[in-house]
Amino acid sequence: MAFSSFPCHSPLALKIDHLGHTIKPCGTVKKGQKFPFPIRSDGTELEHCNQIQLYQRTRVNFIKDWSFIGGSRVVVKPKHIRLVPLRKANRVYASWLSGSQLASSAFTLGTTAVLPFYTLMVLAPNSELTKKSMESSVPYVVLGVLYAYLLYLSWTPETVALIFASKYLLPELTSIGKMFSSEMTLASAWIHLLVIDLFAARHVFLDGQENQIETRHSVSMCLFFCPIGVLTHVITKEITKSARKNKHGI
Repeated sequence: MAFSSFPCHSPLALKIDHLGHTIKPCGTVKKGQKFPFPIRSDGTELEHCNQIQLYQRTRVNFIKDWSFIGGSRVVVKPKHIRLVPLRKANRVYASWLSGSQLASSAFTLGTTAVLPFYTLMVLAPNSELTKKSMESSVPYVVLGVLYAYLLYLSWTPETVALIFASKYLLPELTSIGKMFSSEMTLASAWIHLLVIDLFAARHVFLDGQENQIETRHSVSMCLFFCPIGVLTHVITKEITKSARKNKHGI
C-alpha cells in the first residue's frame, strides 16, 4: 500500500506528488526504522536531522489512518524506550586506592605498625611476648607486600631511566630526586626504610639477648637513625666485652 501525503504542516510528513512519487523530507522512513536523532514536530522545519544522540535510543511506531481528504496516511510517532548511557571500559578504583590518599594512608599504616615492636623491645626486653614477637616474620611479610604494591603503583616507564641515569649505568642525585618527587614513590621508600630499620633493630635486640648486652638505646636509635643504632650497638658490645674481661682479670 503506497504512502499518501501527510498534512503539510507536519515536518515528518511523507508527501506524494501528482505523479505518484514519494517526496521524502529528510532521509527514508521505513517501518521499524530506528532514528539516532530526536524527532520533533513543533510546526517548524525538521531540525537536527543528522545530529546523533549518544544517550538516547528512539523507536518509531507507524500508525495507518485514512480520510477522504488526505487519503491514506502514515503517522510517525516517536517512542522513547530508555536512556542508554555509553560507557567506556575503564578500571574501577576505590577512592581510597588512588593518588596521594593511598600514599598518605600507607605512610601512616606502616609507621603505626612498627611502633608496638619497638615499644616492646625498649620497655619490656625480657618478656616472653617480646621474644615471641621478635621471632615472628609476620610484620616483615605484611610490610613487604605493602611495599611491593606501592612499588607497582609508583613504577613508570621512566623509572629505570632515572635509576640508571649516568653513562656508567649508575644512579645520579638529580635523577633520584626527580623520581622521589612522586608521593607514591616516597611512600614506598618509607615502607622500605621501616622494614630495614625494624629488621636491624631485631638483629640488635636478639644479639643483645644472646650476649647479655644492653640494647634499649641502640634499638631506639634504629627507629630514627638505623645506621647509628647499629653503630652504637657495636660500640656497646665492645665496651661490655672489655668490661667483663677486666672484671674476670681482677
